[in-house]
Amino acid sequence: MLTHVWGLMAHPNREWSQIKEERETLTHLYAHHVLLLAAIPVICSYIGTTQVGWHLGSGTKIQLSYLDALGAGIVFYLVILAAVYVVGKVIRYMAKRYPNPPSQSQCVIFAGYVATPMFLSGIVAVYPLIWLCLLAGVLGLCYTAYLLYLGIPSFLNISKKEGFIVSSTTLGVGVLVLEALLGLTVLLWGYGERIILSILS
Repeated sequence: MLTHVWGLMAHPNREWSQIKEERETLTHLYAHHVLLLAAIPVICSYIGTTQVGWHLGSGTKIQLSYLDALGAGIVFYLVILAAVYVVGKVIRYMAKRYPNPPSQSQCVIFAGYVATPMFLSGIVAVYPLIWLCLLAGVLGLCYTAYLLYLGIPSFLNISKKEGFIVSSTTLGVGVLVLEALLGLTVLLWGYGERIILSILS
């Protein structure tokens, strides 16, 4: 798993070829890649929100209790896993127009590897400054887009021009999913305690 993480960050072209030859199963991908890497932003957010708190400017700070942060973390983790699956479904939908399209499982596997930079960018949530988290998220998204544009033509056995169209569509949907995820993140990690209290009262 760590070999692919390093390879995708350091030499993505070579790593995509190796990943394609492995014929990995969906179960193995989730067990050895997605489940572990998706935990990075969750664990870092848990530490950041319980130990440091979100700094919103003007001296405002929101800090969650351990229990509230645990509940938010579980939901956040499940949403991340679902987001990978949704992007895989989008790739599968786009792939159907080409001869010999990959299976649904293969598309989700591809999406899981493409999301690697986004997972890693979650490390900054250990010290949850909004501008820092946004900067890391943008950098992670840019490198994710780069991996997507590099990998799609080889993955679908199509030209770079066709790959650009598929990648752009997938990226567009991925950004929408990411925005929804970021919105949910702010609600869960920044205002989770207030939401829970308003529901219970």
